[in-house]
Amino acid sequence: MADALLIIDMLNDFVLPGAPLEVPETRSIIKAIQEQVAKARAECRPVIYVCDAHTPDDPEFSRMNWPPHAVRGTAGAQIIKELVPEEMDPVIEKSSYSGFQHTGLEGLLQSLKIDHLTLTGCVTNICILYTAYEAVTRGYDVTVRRDCVASLDEADSEFALKQMSTVLGVKVA
Repeated sequence: MADALLIIDMLNDFVLPGAPLEVPETRSIIKAIQEQVAKARAECRPVIYVCDAHTPDDPEFSRMNWPPHAVRGTAGAQIIKELVPEEMDPVIEKSSYSGFQHTGLEGLLQSLKIDHLTLTGCVTNICILYTAYEAVTRGYDVTVRRDCVASLDEADSEFALKQMSTVLGVKVA
């Protein structure tokens, strides 16, 4: 089984204190994600960053009443300094909750012959859940590391982890 580590939305606009869409819990998972990155690199597994990259007038901002965040080309859309990609790490930009929707992620995974994904990052019940759903429906085995995902609400996170485990067959480790 060929595995890739996905780091989802660990961006300044979600992680930094006072950020427009701050998810405070993200700061508590940085060390665990760093450990997963080090392990993946030691095992020569790909580390792939999947990152929000919105236009300034993205409909998500009005439809969901989210504040503008992760606007392409801004400091807020940059990956946090603790998890900066290495030169060989692919960075996939997305403008929806799923890392697969209108992105090159699936083509990249196919070219690397990946069949298993380990998901980390934020937000558990939004981008992690919808990326996991699309991964499973596309035939990938998926693991979500509980110590490497963050949410805005603990109950929402637990619901999402349960859905991923019991409905999608995702391994929650």
